[in-house]
Amino acid sequence: LQGRLLPSCPAEADGSSVSHNHDGNTRCVSIGRPGGLEQLRVVTLRKGVATVGYNVTHFCPPPFTPALSPSSTIIPADCVVIRNEAFSVNYADCTIRWGLYESAKKFVGWPIVPGFDVAGVVEAVGSESKFKVGDQVFGVTMFGAYSSRVIIPDVQLRPIPKGLSTSQAAALPCVSLTALYALYLAGHFPLTKTKSNNRAILIHSAAGGVGSMLVQMSKLLGLSPVVGVVGNSSKVDAAKSLGCDVVIDKSTESDLWAAVEHASPQGYATIMDANGVSTLQGSYDHLAPTGRLIVFGFHSNLPMGRAMLSPMEWIRMAKKMMSMPKFDPMDLTVENKSVLGFNLSFCADEKEQLLQLFEQICLWLNKGDICCPRVVEMEMDRIGEAHELIQSGKSIGKIVIRTGSRNAQ
Repeated sequence: LQGRLLPSCPAEADGSSVSHNHDGNTRCVSIGRPGGLEQLRVVTLRKGVATVGYNVTHFCPPPFTPALSPSSTIIPADCVVIRNEAFSVNYADCTIRWGLYESAKKFVGWPIVPGFDVAGVVEAVGSESKFKVGDQVFGVTMFGAYSSRVIIPDVQLRPIPKGLSTSQAAALPCVSLTALYALYLAGHFPLTKTKSNNRAILIHSAAGGVGSMLVQMSKLLGLSPVVGVVGNSSKVDAAKSLGCDVVIDKSTESDLWAAVEHASPQGYATIMDANGVSTLQGSYDHLAPTGRLIVFGFHSNLPMGRAMLSPMEWIRMAKKMMSMPKFDPMDLTVENKSVLGFNLSFCADEKEQLLQLFEQICLWLNKGDICCPRVVEMEMDRIGEAHELIQSGKSIGKIVIRTGSRNAQ
């Protein structure tokens, strides 16, 4: 009954058009409208149809392409079709499912195939692509990654570094690009930027996907001390192994901010905060003069561990929004502090900037200077379980979904 009540997927194949081994048929996770885990429908698309991000509108609108074939001549010159073997799950995907992710609503709407990270094998190429059929690649798409076949501009892809599996590669693009862009906004990248006397950095959620990248990159960029905050004791060792000089465990620390101050009494040059209302004011208060608070999420504003947004959850979120700190421009000037926020899903047109970030990340990966976060693998049919896990706040590192695509390894 539930399946009949859910919105249909306009590109879904009927039973008679699906081949026995699914060759030529893309499987994806389609969300037809805002809601709970029941909205995550694993569907098989019509033969030759792939998924696509919002920045390929010169070819077709998202989230589904016209029917393609391996020898298709209609692929945009600057794009490739990849047989996607793995994609990662980010907390942003839960907010997309709830209908709270602004760029998803603005650029895609409903239905939507969520997801940003991909890793797989090039299946077809446009006339100007630098890749060839059979190349193993990883990268980002502006939505559409929850799929076994995706069409992507090749500027958003790179060869998978040696030694990485497709699952590990799929875990990296979104979190590493987010981390390095945050460090760019903080003034620590590129390396030629002037260094301040205070090099202390505080990283909330230091054992998570973005946090694990921030810790490693902060060490590479010479920041010290690198102070990481984690939500429970099971994450302490992971944060230490990544390179944190100090790890603060919120579950056992009676006074978080006293511990933060003790770790760097002179304050912090940079604080990375994706928590939202629960920590933003405290983070701002512990900046040193000239310090920068970088904001890239609002996890504590949202219902932790709740699959569905009930009326009470909407009321709670509204109350939290009313409690959000306000940063007055005059206070910022007098206190000599900065607050900067960003969301990379709005940055599709900033190709040169993202290209520089991606090149640096690949350089570090190929040299072994940064490593992949811990990866938990699941199959596509367990996507609901994956969303539950990431919403619980108990996941460490990255959750990666295997698509079951042919030749996946």
